[in-house]
Amino acid sequence: MRRTKTQDASLINRTTIRVRFSEVDSMHVVWHGEYVRYFEDGRESFGSEFGIGYLDICEAGYAVPIVELNVKYKQSLVYGDSLIIETRYIPTEAAKIQFEYIAYRESDHTIVAIANSVQVFVDKTSGQLVLNTPDFYKEWKQKWEIC
Repeated sequence: MRRTKTQDASLINRTTIRVRFSEVDSMHVVWHGEYVRYFEDGRESFGSEFGIGYLDICEAGYAVPIVELNVKYKQSLVYGDSLIIETRYIPTEAAKIQFEYIAYRESDHTIVAIANSVQVFVDKTSGQLVLNTPDFYKEWKQKWEIC
């Protein structure tokens, strides 16, 4: 994995995933729903690298459900392919976490899918949507110089 910081202050994580037999259909093509799992793997890798994983968020007293996910499929992956998931943090002033994803076939760097997701903060105790940015998230953004 390589960490970079782009000019728009977004953070980027890259992780490699190998397509398993259980992820393909009878034509040996990756079933479209598996890409959602690949993007989840990208978010987990991002969180681990940048210190904002699901356990970090949970320990701060919040859950972050996905409220929006958009995927555009470009090319197929097949059993045995490896893919690179590039997960980009997209800064926002709102109390939410936004990511963009680019999935590349590792062998030829062809883009196979692009996506974006939005997660909101929910107070674990009350179950209520949090409309103001939580303090721990503000501190995390300051640490990475995200305005």
